[in-house]
Amino acid sequence: MKRLICCLMAVWMLVGLVWTGQLRAEETAQTGTAVQEAGVSGQDGDAQGDTAVQEAGASGQDGDAQPKTAVLELQTPHALVMEVATGTVLFEKDADAKVHPASVTKVMTVLLIFEALEEGRLTLDEQVTTSAHAKSMGGSQVFLEEGETQTVETLLKCIIIASGNDAAVAMAEHIAGSEEAFVARMNERAAELGMKNTHFVDCCGLTDSSDHYTTARDVALASRELLARFPQVTDYSKIWMEDITHVTAKGSSTFTLTNTNKLLRAFDGCDGLKTGSTSYAKYCLSATAQRGGIRLIGTVMTAPDSKTRFADAAKLLGYGFACCTLYHDDEMEPLPQIRVRGAAEPLVDVKYAGEFSYLSTTNEDFSAIERTIRWQDEICAPLAQGAQVGVCVYTLNGKEIGSVPIVTAAAVEKAGYLDYLDEMWKHWIL
Repeated sequence: MKRLICCLMAVWMLVGLVWTGQLRAEETAQTGTAVQEAGVSGQDGDAQGDTAVQEAGASGQDGDAQPKTAVLELQTPHALVMEVATGTVLFEKDADAKVHPASVTKVMTVLLIFEALEEGRLTLDEQVTTSAHAKSMGGSQVFLEEGETQTVETLLKCIIIASGNDAAVAMAEHIAGSEEAFVARMNERAAELGMKNTHFVDCCGLTDSSDHYTTARDVALASRELLARFPQVTDYSKIWMEDITHVTAKGSSTFTLTNTNKLLRAFDGCDGLKTGSTSYAKYCLSATAQRGGIRLIGTVMTAPDSKTRFADAAKLLGYGFACCTLYHDDEMEPLPQIRVRGAAEPLVDVKYAGEFSYLSTTNEDFSAIERTIRWQDEICAPLAQGAQVGVCVYTLNGKEIGSVPIVTAAAVEKAGYLDYLDEMWKHWIL
């Protein structure tokens, strides 16, 4: 009996060991599977994490690249947007390629007309007579007749609003004696403005000559000069339609000038400036708009069609307004009279040589801008009118952002013998 019981116990223990081992094996297998699944899950998690990081990195790169490289999707091959007050270029695309400007040429023509008005060589009500050569111009025209007279102001409207080639040539001849002489001055003026890749053959852009060329950058430079010095040009360039009257030997007739710049009605703040198109030049535009005290110029050259020209110009201007803010010192610190050593007068009036503007593309806090006036160490007579005697320096967060010279308001004469005697007498009396 004892042996039977021992055998049964041995069998029971053996079964128990086998069962326990099986359980452990199953646990091990389940654990291994769980670990393996966890490993796979972790691998997927890491992979997803890497993907997320890569995506975040790509997003970060795009975010960083956008304000730095200013990626704009334009169909136009040559373009640029510039802020007028500072001349800062906010975006450009192959802006130095030499291309034909078509009637955008007239930006320079109009600039020279306004300069002649400023110098007193012209008046707005002065009469201009149309020559046979001016009448013969084709393309865009206002149909001036030979011998017909119009005022300078009327011809300005014909050039700016309706892009009249005949009106441009009539004005060129009136100012310089011939179109050739006027074009020579256009090229001189272009060189003075730093338009390094520009050469004009005519004053209206009608020519197909390969020697007549400019760039998106140079057009912006000429446009900036025109707008900065003669902002009244927009009084004409923003006109949508206006009638003029032809008075010739045939009688009197009315002609309607219609603006070719569709952005005037499609882009908020747009008030100019000049369109141009020929089969050779394709579609060009120097557009300007003003918002919140900021004026921009967007130049588009050789666009494939008119729709693209205006769409891309709108993109340029919209981008410019979105990325920049302008500081203008509207309350410059009053300047005291200063003493000039050896001057006939003891106190001398001074003034700022200009105004101050600063363009920011990083949304800086303009309230932190500080002004410091620095006078020259030795200020001695005699001094010419406009001689620099100091400078007003502007800083933002400790960094100099610009300055304005301080100059004499009038010529400062050197004191003579009698001036010294007079000064001694005044001191003695006092």
